[in-house]
Amino acid sequence: MPWISNIAVLVLVALGFLGWRTIRRNRLWSEALRALWRRRRISLVIIAVYVVIALLDSIAWVGGTVSGDVSDAVAAFKPRSIIDRIIAPEAFKELSYSAPFAEAGFYDDAPLNHPGAHVLGTDILGQDVLYRALKGVRVALLIGGLTSLIVIPIALAFGVAAGYFGGRIDDVVFFVMSTLASVPSLLLLIALIMVLGIGTVQVCVALGVTGWVGFCRLSRGETLKLREADYVQAARALGVSHAGIILRHILPNLAHLIVITFALQFTGLVLAETILSYLGIGLDGSWGQMIDQARDELSRDPIVWWNLAAASCALFTLVLCVNLCADAMRDILDPRTRREEQ
Repeated sequence: MPWISNIAVLVLVALGFLGWRTIRRNRLWSEALRALWRRRRISLVIIAVYVVIALLDSIAWVGGTVSGDVSDAVAAFKPRSIIDRIIAPEAFKELSYSAPFAEAGFYDDAPLNHPGAHVLGTDILGQDVLYRALKGVRVALLIGGLTSLIVIPIALAFGVAAGYFGGRIDDVVFFVMSTLASVPSLLLLIALIMVLGIGTVQVCVALGVTGWVGFCRLSRGETLKLREADYVQAARALGVSHAGIILRHILPNLAHLIVITFALQFTGLVLAETILSYLGIGLDGSWGQMIDQARDELSRDPIVWWNLAAASCALFTLVLCVNLCADAMRDILDPRTRREEQ
């Protein structure tokens, strides 16, 4: 239902605006963002473009025709996003393959309906490859970004609680971590998807179940070290509550780990979905599905390379920019790095 996606977009935009206002009022984070803009300006702009494309592809409604001169009774009652309405894929199709900027078909040399208009060519069904690559942005950000934002707080809560309080809490958390870590993550992921079914929510849940263990172990170990620090012992002697110590002393010293873990988690989740698509249990419209469909195209003569190139370049650019920004943010937030720069 399109209204769920539209409400989700409004909530995300509102949360982003509130987060931006909160960051601007916080001296540490506002300075960190300014430093990040100076260091990784190009990467931030590219990520912003990806986010805007994903938002435009998430806002959908029913109504209107497929294009100005083409009407489809089925498509007229199907919710279409802003990206769909801009490109109008139903009216922009060809019969089959065509190379980038081609004037004729790739195999039969028949004139195209839109000669020279397909920047990245078309696939075997005549769909525009640029349109498919743009549609994959939303799936990648949903799988990588949203799942990371859900997994990291859960892993952080369990890891900090286990490391700070110890005792039976630590025993329970460590037992669960050890149990999940003993099972190969890919096999567990495939098993969960086969049980839950193939869908966006199901894949996110499966990736979340298998993706929180690493950061939970890392945050637990770091908290075990931080709770013995002199300033934590002093705060405890002065009567500061456990919640106050965790919020003021433990979590700020884990900020650089959270940032770099988000980047690694994001990258791992996007690549995991690509592997699932390669195995035939991924999500429709993803870059992984495009790469999977391009396997047979590489054996054709002549080679059909643009489908694989578009998906691979889009995936590589997003992952690279996220990692560059996270690496710079880690250096900015790490207290030891800040002391060395000063």
